[in-house]
Amino acid sequence: MKLTAAEEQLMQYIWKHDKVVLKDLIDSYSDPKPAKTTVATTVKKLIDKGFVGYDEIGNTRLYFAIVRKENYFSKQMKNMIKQFFDNSTSQFASFFAKDATLTKDELQKLRDLIDDELKNK
Repeated sequence: MKLTAAEEQLMQYIWKHDKVVLKDLIDSYSDPKPAKTTVATTVKKLIDKGFVGYDEIGNTRLYFAIVRKENYFSKQMKNMIKQFFDNSTSQFASFFAKDATLTKDELQKLRDLIDDELKNK
């Protein structure tokens, strides 16, 4: 499931912390901060989408991530490869290696990663 930019921004903060309260989320924004209701609505959408859960302690809700960042990122990358590269990881890798501004050292590290994966298969 895809997140909006606002939802993804909150998830980035939640993923970095174990549990957060609404005030933490509001404080994570730079000035001018959004209204409390705006942030609360976005959190509600994240709960409805199954990305965030919460524990209630008295009148306070402690929010936490249900979906791991790695799982979300992996799914988004697969969707991007499907949409922009005809579902071909080799086309994606070719584009990434040729068009990305990677240094020689970064390309070597990428090559080493691929070599390691080949050995493990």
